[in-house]
Amino acid sequence: MANFKIVLSDPRTGKSTVYEVKDQQAAPFLGLKINDVIDGSVLGVDGKIKITGGSDKAGFPMRADIPGGVKKYALLTKGVGLKKVRPGERRRKLVRGNTITEDIYQINAVLLTIEDEAKS
Repeated sequence: MANFKIVLSDPRTGKSTVYEVKDQQAAPFLGLKINDVIDGSVLGVDGKIKITGGSDKAGFPMRADIPGGVKKYALLTKGVGLKKVRPGERRRKLVRGNTITEDIYQINAVLLTIEDEAKS
C-alpha cells in the first residue's frame, strides 16, 4: 500500500509540519489532484487542506498542467521542474502528472484559512 510524507504549511505561522501516513491513512489521498481540497481531519488538524504539489520516489516533481499520474517528458519554458533558463530557451524535462498515485513519495499541502475557503 502507499506511504506518503505530507508537508503541511501553515501560512499564518509560516511553519511547516511533516506527517507520515501509511496504508489506511494514505487511502484518502490516492486519486486526488493538485489544487484539490480535502478535510483536515484526515491528518488530525482543524480546517481544510489544499494540495499544492509533490514529488515521486525518484525526486521528479508533480506539475499541475500534466494530467494523470504518469511520468512524462515535457517541453518546459518555466515553472515547476525547470531552473532558470535563457530567454526563449525551452528544455525537455521528466516530470510527474498532477494525480497522486502510489509512486508519489511527498505531498506538499497548505492549511487553508477561513478567508481562503470563502474565496474558493
